[in-house]
Amino acid sequence: MTRMKFPKRYVIVLLTFICTNVCYIERVGFSIAYTVAADAIGVNQSNKGLILSMFYYGYVLSQIPGGWAAQRIGGRRVLLLSFLLWSLICGLIPLDPNRVTILVLSRLFVGVAQGFIFPAIHTVLAQWVPPQERSRSVSLTTSGMYLGAACGMLFFPGLVKHTGPQSVFFVEAVLGVAWSAIWLKFSSDPPRTDLPKVSMPKVASRDTIKAQAGGVVAPRTVKIPWRRIIFSLPVWAIVVNNFTFHYALYVLMNWLPTYFELGLQLSLQDMGSSKMLPYFNMFIFSNIGGVLADHLITRRILSVTKTRKLLNTVGFVVSAFALMALPLFSTPSGTVMCSAISLGFLALGRAGFAVNHMDVAPKFAGIVMGVSNTAGTLAGIVGVGLTGNILEGAKASNKDLTNSETWKTVFFVPAYLCIFS
Repeated sequence: MTRMKFPKRYVIVLLTFICTNVCYIERVGFSIAYTVAADAIGVNQSNKGLILSMFYYGYVLSQIPGGWAAQRIGGRRVLLLSFLLWSLICGLIPLDPNRVTILVLSRLFVGVAQGFIFPAIHTVLAQWVPPQERSRSVSLTTSGMYLGAACGMLFFPGLVKHTGPQSVFFVEAVLGVAWSAIWLKFSSDPPRTDLPKVSMPKVASRDTIKAQAGGVVAPRTVKIPWRRIIFSLPVWAIVVNNFTFHYALYVLMNWLPTYFELGLQLSLQDMGSSKMLPYFNMFIFSNIGGVLADHLITRRILSVTKTRKLLNTVGFVVSAFALMALPLFSTPSGTVMCSAISLGFLALGRAGFAVNHMDVAPKFAGIVMGVSNTAGTLAGIVGVGLTGNILEGAKASNKDLTNSETWKTVFFVPAYLCIFS
């Protein structure tokens, strides 16, 4: 990379993209491996929901501490430590649904470790990326999540079928350690506490220039303005939309495999590459949203604020209608199409609210991301657990879980939340 004169900020963005990719390979991998292992011994849907949601209990505990730690000791170090921790846990813990206590604790600690990652990433990107590149840089980084989920859905079902669920943990641990080694070798802190001045295009909008003038990252000794963050309406707008985005994402990520197995009577192993389409669509739409946002802003077609609102609204509204249509289809192709549209436009909407952390608080992007992602993680706890209870309640009422009509409530709840957000 040095010989190619590759700009260091591009290296950092590429590495954070790979980082989110590996994180979501781990999350999807556990969901697939645990579902197979749990179904093999007849674990009920409510208990499955409990285990699947334990990750998010740990995740929510470390969001704000993650932002604080990244602000104090640096996002680069926090990323390395968190990756090594969750990789070690994956490599050492056995996947046995009968050993509930060990599974609960391991998923809790993996969640705690990964909870430091996104606040740290936002701190790193706020240090390295100039305002005119923020949308596409953040969108590329977060799109790694969706590509990771797509890769997990494509490869892990076959891996589980041929080598067993435990093999997924081994692969995840190896990927985590490998990324840590690459990050240690190629990453670095910025040469100064603020980014060197980057010339803005003459056509840049006033609020973009104003964002740059506001600085990139606060010195580590600056007092964090907690009161202003907590009582900021723009921050609350980000928080609400983050909650909704992750409610819809986590419900689909954790329960779509079960819906295919029960609602459509279709094994993931028999679906081929089509099962990865919804997450691959997120990868594509996330980057489209980032490039489009930067284009609208730098060409002065729309202001930063209007650009964020436009992408957020279009993405969430289209996603809501796709979620409502999903249980109406009783064929795999219709279900995959609806879930692909829903998740794709959710990713487009993320180009609205997710980059906004850096717009409203460039000096404290990691802290605000921690606050926002706490809400997103609570969505995982609420959504994944509630979905298990909804299905168990339907089963207790003698409703057939193999009937897609029974699943309507599961998909309508995130749809209504999208419209509200």
